[in-house]
Amino acid sequence: MTTISYALVARGSIVLAEYGGVGQANAGVVAKQILDRVPGNDDNRVSYSQDRYIFHVKRTDGITVLCMASDAAGRGIPFAFLEDIHVKFVKTYGRACHTALAYAMNDEFSRVLSKQMEYFSNDPNADRISRIKGEMSQVRTVMIENIDKVLERGDKLELLVDKTSNMQGNMHRFRRQSRNFRNNMWWKNVKVMVILVILLLVLTYAVFAFVCHGLTLPSCI
Repeated sequence: MTTISYALVARGSIVLAEYGGVGQANAGVVAKQILDRVPGNDDNRVSYSQDRYIFHVKRTDGITVLCMASDAAGRGIPFAFLEDIHVKFVKTYGRACHTALAYAMNDEFSRVLSKQMEYFSNDPNADRISRIKGEMSQVRTVMIENIDKVLERGDKLELLVDKTSNMQGNMHRFRRQSRNFRNNMWWKNVKVMVILVILLLVLTYAVFAFVCHGLTLPSCI
C-alpha cells in the first residue's frame, strides 16, 4: 500500500516541481495553502494533519520539500523521503533553484518525485534507511495539529516542531567538550608515560651506579 501519495518542491510559495497520484488534486490545493502559511524562512521540519493524512514539510536553505502521507506511515519514512528529494533536487539544479520560475523543473523532476515516492512507499529497504538516518540525526519531536481547523479560521499555521536549534547547539557543545576531554586525557597519558620512562631510566642508572661503584660507572666500563 502506497504511503506517500503527493510531493512537491518549492522556493517560498513558488512550486518548482510536483507530483501526485490519481485523485490528489485536493492535496495540491492544501499543500499550496501550507506553503503560504508556514511561518518564517529558517530551516525547519513541520507536520500537519488532515483526516487520515499528514503533510510533512522540510525547509532547508530556502528550498521547501513537502509530501502527503498516510498517518500509518509515521514520520521516519516521510522525512527520509524529503531529505532524499532535497539532496537530489539541489544536486541536479544547483543555484538555479533560487531563481527558477514556477514549475520550471516540473517536466523532469516530477518523474524523480514519482520514482522516489514509489520506492519510499513500497520498498522494505526504505524503512531501514529511515531508521538509520533517524539514528544519525538529532532527535526531533513532531506534534500534529489538524490543518482543517487552522485553514478554516484563517490563522497563521503554528510551527509545530523545531525546538532543535538549542538541541543542536547543545549537541555541538557536548561533542566539542568530549573532543577536548579526549585530547586532554591523551596529553595526560603522554605526560604520565614520559615521567614513567624518565623515572625508569633514573632508577636503572642508580642501580648501575651502585653496582659499578660510582656515578661514572668505573668498575663497569
